[in-house]
Order: sequence, then C-alpha cells, then structure tokens
Amino acid sequence: MPLVPMTEFLPQAKAGKYAIGQFNMNNLEFAQAITDAAIAENSPFIFGVSEGALKYMGMEYTVAIAKAAAEKSGLPIALHLDHGSSFDVAMKCIRAGFSSVMFDGSHHTYEDNIRLTKEVVKAAHAMGVSVEGELGTIGGVEDDLSVDEADAKLAKPEEAIRFYEETGVDCLAIAVGTAHGMYKGEVKIHFDIIKEVVAKIPVPVVLHGGSGVPDDMIREAIQSGAGKINVNTENQVACTAAIRDVLGKNDSVIDPRKYLTPARDAMKAVVQEKIRLFGSSNKA
Repeated sequence: MPLVPMTEFLPQAKAGKYAIGQFNMNNLEFAQAITDAAIAENSPFIFGVSEGALKYMGMEYTVAIAKAAAEKSGLPIALHLDHGSSFDVAMKCIRAGFSSVMFDGSHHTYEDNIRLTKEVVKAAHAMGVSVEGELGTIGGVEDDLSVDEADAKLAKPEEAIRFYEETGVDCLAIAVGTAHGMYKGEVKIHFDIIKEVVAKIPVPVVLHGGSGVPDDMIREAIQSGAGKINVNTENQVACTAAIRDVLGKNDSVIDPRKYLTPARDAMKAVVQEKIRLFGSSNKA
C-alpha cells in the first residue's frame, strides 16, 4: 500500500472518538518497531520525522524506509514532517515523497502564522498532501527547539477556530498544557479548550507531548476531541534503557544487533500499548 495523507484516517478517528498515534522515526529500528506494533494491532499510524531526524537519516533513506513499511504492512501509513519550520522545507519533503507535513508557525505572530500556514496548505493540498498547523506554544524540548514551560502559551479557543477557518488545515495542534519530552512536574491538560475548539471545527485537535501523560488523561483528551497524539520520548527512553541493560551486563558485546534487537522489542511494546490506549486497534 502506498503512503497516504492523514485525511485517510483522521476524520474516522474524530467521528469514532479514538486517536491515531504519531510515532517519531529516528532510525531503522524505530521504524521497524513502530510498524511491527501496528501490524500486530492492525492500526493505521503516522511516522513523524523532525527536521533533525531528517538531517540524521537523510531524505532518501527516510522516504525509502517509510515506503518499505507501507508496502510490507499493507496498513494506512502517513509519512509526516514534524514541526516543519518553513514553506521551503515542507515543499522539499513533499517533492521527496512525504504524504503529510506540519508547518509550525507558532513562533510567528498570530497573523503571520495564519498567512504562512495558508501558503503551505494551498500548495500541499494541490498535491494531495495533508497539513497540520500549530497554535500556541508547547513547552519542553523537541529536537533543537527548547521552550521553557513557564513561557509556554495556551491556545485561545476563539483564535484556534479562526485559525482553522482561514487556513483549512487537516488537523490542528493547540497548546493545552502538554509538553515535549518527559514531565518533571504534574501534568495539567486544559480539556475545556480542546472541547470548545473541536465543537466548532470539523477536524481533530492534535496532542503534542503525549509521552508520560497518565492514561486517564489521554482517554479524557480523546473523548474531548484529540484525534492525533504524538509520542517520541517514551520510545527513546525504552530504546536507550534496553541498550544500557545489554551493555551493562556484558561490556564485551560489540555486535550492534545484540543490543538493537532488544531495543527494538522494547519500543514495539511501548507502541502497542499506546495504540491500544488510543483506541486505534483494528481500525486499519
């Protein structure tokens, strides 16, 4: 099956009150773990690729791995640029074979964010590619982007609704209290913001910073209207813990397959657990 835009499955997720997981692809083992978990759960999913991961893996390898996963699995898979910083980066990814892009204009003024996102949406939709926009500022660390949680700004519902109406994005990431990375303090999600926005727009809200959020809060966010949830840090933690365990027990291990195989298995377990939590099992 070829890679698909997120519009292949996000409308059904919103209507059915479940969420599709975006799991970031950082190398081959991440891609294999995510795909194998989705095959086991018969679930659609989204490969998220940050600009940093794209530089690390290379455009050609990234697209080839995602296409191989889609072909092998037969599942609806979107290859999605995560936190794209510019129109040019988004277009470069689309030309290379990405089926979805995010333009993150949250660091621009509100009016400029609308203007720039509209440009990306117009070009992407002309090529059958879905677009995610972002409003508000999400705290934590994502790649080289670091936002102090004290500086994170919650999205205003009325601005989010207007943002959708003027841009026509296919899903909208709004700052509701989550943070990139693992949480150091208490998690506080503003479910009222999600509900107010989702009631007025036909597309789902995206929850960034899904790692480390208690399961009951994830369920409530989905019931409130979150139809896409991003997970990366929990996979990184599971991967690294498994590698440390193998090397800590035997410092003579030099074959990367000896430690990357358990790392891959650990990530598969995380992704399967998330897919079940999100309610997307058997939705492919």
